[in-house]
Amino acid sequence: QVQLVESGGGMVQAGGSLRLSCAASGLTFSSYSMGWFRQAPGKEREFVAAFSRSGGETYADSIKGRFTISRDNAKNTVWLQINNLKPEDTAAYFCAASGSWWPATSPNTYSYWGQGTQVSVSS
Repeated sequence: QVQLVESGGGMVQAGGSLRLSCAASGLTFSSYSMGWFRQAPGKEREFVAAFSRSGGETYADSIKGRFTISRDNAKNTVWLQINNLKPEDTAAYFCAASGSWWPATSPNTYSYWGQGTQVSVSS
């Protein structure tokens, strides 16, 4: 059974930083591209960042320069470092696994999803 478990969310002030983690089990982690998405109340889930199994990274334009995705295949873990947090970053953040070779930005490409971790940023 595949499980993706996110952690690291919380309430922070604008300008602060968080490091989200996603621990994967039940799959051959190195064979999957990993992505982060977020969903704010009343909005659709949106792509944030992806780290493909081919070694490529891609980011949403709206967060470039502030977010960094990384992964360690030996630890079956992917991280999302978020710096200079803004109130508009407030959302539930989800990690997901895709069999795509390349970094995938569409949620339809992802087969497995975590339950999410909440990030709340106050001004």
